[in-house]
Amino acid sequence: MDPLSQTVRWARGADRILVLTGAGLSADSGLPTYRGVGGLYDGIDTADGLPIEEALSGHMMKRDPGLCWRYIAQIEQACRGAQFNAGHAALVELEKHAQVVVVTQNVDGFHRDAGSSKVIEVHGSLRRLFCMGCGRPEDTPDYATMAIPPVCEACGSIVRPDVVLFGEALPGDAMHAWNAEMHLGFDMVLSVGTSSGFPYIAEPVIWARRNGIPSVEINPGSSSVSRVVDLRWPERASVALPALVEALG
Repeated sequence: MDPLSQTVRWARGADRILVLTGAGLSADSGLPTYRGVGGLYDGIDTADGLPIEEALSGHMMKRDPGLCWRYIAQIEQACRGAQFNAGHAALVELEKHAQVVVVTQNVDGFHRDAGSSKVIEVHGSLRRLFCMGCGRPEDTPDYATMAIPPVCEACGSIVRPDVVLFGEALPGDAMHAWNAEMHLGFDMVLSVGTSSGFPYIAEPVIWARRNGIPSVEINPGSSSVSRVVDLRWPERASVALPALVEALG
């Protein structure tokens, strides 16, 4: 079965498409993939002798914000200057053919930069900070000039990025929005550049299989949903997604 032809057939019959994206989509923008935005801490401890899951945890942000912020800053620096790629742009073009809901684990903000209309950032975004004391928000922070850890100009408390650290709950507003979209239903599910290691990322693919909804995985490697999807497209997102929208016309 030709992955492109079959995906095009399903996409042409879909009014609503759910797209689940992970770090693999942003890899072609030059971003390392995750475990600690991968490559940085892939399978090794941090310089402080801690697993990245502990260094970048909500517990550590409260106990030792300086240490936690040190690794947040390293991740941000690795991403600094990168831009959205052809895969992100193709998802915007896909909106000409169907209503597209993007649910992303990425915190880089590239989907919004590219112009996707409906984006649910389940892990938050590095583009937003807020004060842990008074809750004062700060958009588009300048990481290059801020002190580590940064403090709130209003109350002097520690400021942190609006992202989900290890051990923290997913943001309620994002999950509410996602549940509302799932309630409306979808005609197709695309899993793009994600290992689907989190149950809440794998579950929509399982839901699609149970309900006879076509599902496609776009990923050079295998994942936890590779045996669940109707079709595996072993290709980079920045290649497969532009090919899809071009074939759709």
